[in-house]
Amino acid sequence: MDLNQRLSIANRIRGYLPYTQAKPEYLVEGRLLRMVGLTLEAVGCKAPVGSHCTIRGQHHVDVETEVVGFSDQKMYLMPIEPAAGLQPGARVIPNHQVSRVPVGPGLLGRVLDGRGKPLDNKGPIKADAYVDLHREPINPLERKPIDEPLDVGVRAINSLLTVGRGQRMGLFAGSGVGKSVLLGMMTRFTTADITVVGLIGERGREVKEFIEHSLGEEGLKRSVVVASPADDSPLMRMHGAMLATAIAEHFRDEGKNVLLLMDSLTRYAQAQREIALAVGEPPATKGYPPSVFAKLPQLVERAGNGKEGGGSITAFYTVLTEGDDVQDPVADSARAILDGHVVLSRRLAEEGQYPAIDIEASISRAMPQVVEEIHLQKAQVLKRLYARYQQSRDLISVGAYVKGSDPETDLAISKIGPIRSYLGQGMTEQVNFKQSLKQLDQLFNKG
Repeated sequence: MDLNQRLSIANRIRGYLPYTQAKPEYLVEGRLLRMVGLTLEAVGCKAPVGSHCTIRGQHHVDVETEVVGFSDQKMYLMPIEPAAGLQPGARVIPNHQVSRVPVGPGLLGRVLDGRGKPLDNKGPIKADAYVDLHREPINPLERKPIDEPLDVGVRAINSLLTVGRGQRMGLFAGSGVGKSVLLGMMTRFTTADITVVGLIGERGREVKEFIEHSLGEEGLKRSVVVASPADDSPLMRMHGAMLATAIAEHFRDEGKNVLLLMDSLTRYAQAQREIALAVGEPPATKGYPPSVFAKLPQLVERAGNGKEGGGSITAFYTVLTEGDDVQDPVADSARAILDGHVVLSRRLAEEGQYPAIDIEASISRAMPQVVEEIHLQKAQVLKRLYARYQQSRDLISVGAYVKGSDPETDLAISKIGPIRSYLGQGMTEQVNFKQSLKQLDQLFNKG
């Protein structure tokens, strides 16, 4: 018996059948070649990118993985769960399945992990159906245009940065400037039918604090929370963001107006960076591989309005500006693909203004299409007066400005107190859209 015949018999015994056999390729088992960092290399089997493989570890412990790349006859796998117990030569079993996630009203009030499994100890999920985690965005020509505002319950956003139903906004903030508090306010106060919250890459402590303090019991009742904290694998963090989007898409397809809050888009990008670097993609901009900037629009474009007569997904994506650097490559890319941005200022937070929205640096690109002309004019006047005061602030603070030198600066000085009061809002104070406009009118009608 020659060497080839012996290898063929050994392969049949171990289950590693050659591809020339009648057994379908996706049922052919392979073996684990090596593990480098977070990446597993397998040979002897084939599976498409995005499909799942099960690796049989020691003591029959199964580790679920996803195919993230390939090179020649090697497959690159990324574990979805902890990879403890794996060893060279472990069986790799392609199951030819893609990630599918639960959807339906039974998810309301629940907290899920990145795989759609419950984290809240309230029993199994009652799902109406299961849908693919990966989904193509709607044809842009079939989308309903953004033509009506969404009330988020925050005065400064409602009146000065009005958000339209189906708009995608960025929330740019550093650490400790009230980002989570603002998200919690919008979750509790919005007039959207359903809120989907994705907590991606946050500290585990912050997840519980957001649910109990920022969201609250009332806010949770009409919300779905997907939490994939920082200690999850990068694949789980990416799945968490896509799961939150898939759930929002399902409710939109049922005609609901959905508010999607994702904290944060930066952690999603960092998870993709970890995966891309692990499979050998070269870094480009400040250590981010090119695939990161391809993945961001693929995720964001899934939000927005549905077809005519359908629902909508109005999305807020938080973007972490580390070191308050708004020129961070992820922040710069997000600014280009989103429909506006709300910038939270550390200086304003230190001055005690909450929410610390910098109205000079913030913009809503859809606002002109969703508000009346008189509303837009008043918002522009307020912004102009605020900007004029900031330009003359140093002169005013040292007493170098002489009253009467510039009428608009005089008006800005007289209005700066009411403007600051208008921009501030307590975290338990709800101000609806009509109240926001009424108070804006009163701001200019006083004295």
